[in-house]
Amino acid sequence: MDTQQLADFLRVRREALTPGDVGLPATGRRRTPGLRREEVARLADISTDYYTRLEQDRAPQPSPGVLRAVTRALRLTLDERDHLFRLAGHRPPERRRSDDHVPSGLLSVLDRLSDFPAQVMTDLGSTLAQNDLARAVFGDLTRLHGPVGTVVHRWFTDPSARAGHPLQDHTAESRALVADLRAAVARRDDAPAKELVGRLLRESPEFEALWRLHDVGVMRSRRKRIHHPGVGLLELDCQALIDEDRTQVLALFPPAAGTPTAERLALLGTLGASTGHRSPGAT
Repeated sequence: MDTQQLADFLRVRREALTPGDVGLPATGRRRTPGLRREEVARLADISTDYYTRLEQDRAPQPSPGVLRAVTRALRLTLDERDHLFRLAGHRPPERRRSDDHVPSGLLSVLDRLSDFPAQVMTDLGSTLAQNDLARAVFGDLTRLHGPVGTVVHRWFTDPSARAGHPLQDHTAESRALVADLRAAVARRDDAPAKELVGRLLRESPEFEALWRLHDVGVMRSRRKRIHHPGVGLLELDCQALIDEDRTQVLALFPPAAGTPTAERLALLGTLGASTGHRSPGAT
């Protein structure tokens, strides 16, 4: 681990960014260039003290999870990400179709979506990045990794994942998730996809029964209803924008027309801004 080079690299990359680059509001003239350390720490969801010690060559070796979070906060390219991992004494993640690196352009789009929930997901349903409203509605899903971090695994194995969904929507949601997973598994044909299916077949009789139906269908658009404990029923017209390699999805959740959802999302955003707390919602 080259701590001095790591510190210098983080500082230079931070100073090269402006608040607008990462979706933050400008706050007047700044005495020093770039983002503030506390802004990077907040974007990476780590403590300001720890990030400051990283830049001052005083911190212990950061974990791969912290490095992934800093990669996104600083909008690093793949080459820059790999360099960061090496400076920190870790082997860079493999560059494969299932890579969890979110391109900076996609993160920039996410930063500018503030009126409704939006998040970047893998085609297996793991959440890689969320805007503030997505965290307020669904909870912070980026902390969950591996098979247990996927939407489909939580839906079929964790009763709390369904708690916010109206009971009459459960059957359709179950079938849609299984059909989407079957399409992803056939497209990828790799170990993570097979591991996820194997776990679900062992842990959920409901999933096993639906898997035998061989339904196939990529989820591109649908209506989603969620009871949020703070603002009530949210009706969302979900849209999935799939990248060229079909391995990542920009999931958009605009409010359904003719419903009070837009006003409730605005209230939720105000509550989050005033309290600094992101309320967990249904996943």
